[in-house]
Amino acid sequence: MSLVELIAQADERGLAASGLACLDRCVPLLGGDDDVLRPLWANLVEDGDAGAWGGLLEGVRAELGVADVVAAEDAEDEAALLVRRMLAAAPAVRSAPEARVWADACSVAALQVHRLLDPGEDADSVESLRGTLHSVPAGGTLVTSRTAGMSPLVAAELRRQITVLELLAEHGAGGLRRALDVSTEGRRVLRAVVSRRARHA
Repeated sequence: MSLVELIAQADERGLAASGLACLDRCVPLLGGDDDVLRPLWANLVEDGDAGAWGGLLEGVRAELGVADVVAAEDAEDEAALLVRRMLAAAPAVRSAPEARVWADACSVAALQVHRLLDPGEDADSVESLRGTLHSVPAGGTLVTSRTAGMSPLVAAELRRQITVLELLAEHGAGGLRRALDVSTEGRRVLRAVVSRRARHA
């Protein structure tokens, strides 16, 4: 299945984890530390209190200073602003309909962030890329010439998005640990890119 199809079929936890994972990988652009989103990840466990999601979300927004997205538009570059909007748009209620809209928007935004940070040029649109790479029945993603025209950062982000959704679809809450590991790896890569960019600014 393509990324778009995986999002369409995911349940509430999978959708919330997908959106959160996209945000987690991009949080270095907001200056956040590696643990800033941990309370939200913890809320997705089997016995997590879905009603506490909104309060935890507000705490994260306050910590990262995402109270006023409009005020930040003149002060941040496009990639950082996309991440800020991802967090600002997170639903206060952890329900499947709202989480699906958010997960889909985060998928597009995260791919766009990686495209902006990668010097390579992708000929296809982000929406087109999301329907390009498909998972295979045995698990994992199909790596073929389909990714040949993508920049390395974008191709890797696309694979991570699919992997997170596959893990949650197959293992439910039991897949959260591995999904977090996938996001941690992606966050380290992006943090290194951000660091290099700062040094050459």
